[in-house]
Amino acid sequence: MEMTVVGVDVAKRVFQLTDITEFQIPAGQVYLSPVIDCFDGLVVSWSIGTRPDAKLVNTMPDSAIESVAGCKERPVVHSDRGAHYRWPGWLSWMPDARLIRSMSRKGCSPDNAACEGFFGHLKTELFYPRDGRATTVDKFFEVVDSYIRWYNAKRIKVSLGSLSPIEYRQSLGIAA
Repeated sequence: MEMTVVGVDVAKRVFQLTDITEFQIPAGQVYLSPVIDCFDGLVVSWSIGTRPDAKLVNTMPDSAIESVAGCKERPVVHSDRGAHYRWPGWLSWMPDARLIRSMSRKGCSPDNAACEGFFGHLKTELFYPRDGRATTVDKFFEVVDSYIRWYNAKRIKVSLGSLSPIEYRQSLGIAA
């Protein structure tokens, strides 16, 4: 199964979160690994695959790195203590990418709440209401990709003045 990797060009960021969530559909298991910007909840980059492995986690940040080119500050990428984020490849890759690695203490999940909140919205608004019996894995990839693009561009947040993350950035003069 091929993996889909998507990135969104964004302005300077300081603090981002990443994690993995799982969807069980009749056609198989699907995993999503996004990078969420703490500034406004924008999903900066994401990868979708059929295995929660190093390839899923390591491919997704490449798109996020492109969006911080020219950034003077080194962004912090926070994760839980999953094996993907303790893998030697990830550990050596982070400084090469000019990213600062941050990790939760064991049993301290609240510090990744913005990522978990995004997963909650995605599953409540997209996944749970759907009848996925006729959905293929590839079609589900497309549906999740489409939702994330809609979430970034159209889904309003009261905390952002009833604007979407992209609209909010545009209102501040930050290219999205």
